[in-house]
Amino acid sequence: MMSVLQRVREARVEIDGETAGRIGAGLLVLVCAERGDTEAEADRLLDKLLKLRIFQDEAGKMNRSVQDIGGGLLLVSQFTLAADTRGGNRPSFTQAAAPDDGRRLYDHFVARARALHPEVATGRFAAEMQVHLVNDGPVTIPLRIEPKPEAVVLPKT
Repeated sequence: MMSVLQRVREARVEIDGETAGRIGAGLLVLVCAERGDTEAEADRLLDKLLKLRIFQDEAGKMNRSVQDIGGGLLLVSQFTLAADTRGGNRPSFTQAAAPDDGRRLYDHFVARARALHPEVATGRFAAEMQVHLVNDGPVTIPLRIEPKPEAVVLPKT
């Protein structure tokens, strides 16, 4: 799974002119499931972003996580993160998870985030959304969790 984290002072997502989700200080997280991803990658991605120390401490150093500051999470599905632009001028999205898998993994990611973090807002999977944010810093970090390779068991000789 992949994401782009943006440290924000505030962010909101609108769908059809209505605010679907809003946070104050915290992280806007654009999330994309790729082919081959499972709940394990979603869990590892969430664990990493909750603990990533990208918020300033009293000395101005990035030493605090979103959990440390009690910040919000705004989780927005965005399959276009899987864009492959190597050929031609039109991106290919073949590496993005199929829509049903993407929805299942996004829903899992959101449910687990809500179980682990007190403030979680969302957009809506596959909706046309307008995302508004005040980027703090700016701090924008790509984060990708690759599927773990399957263990190879060698036959005993």
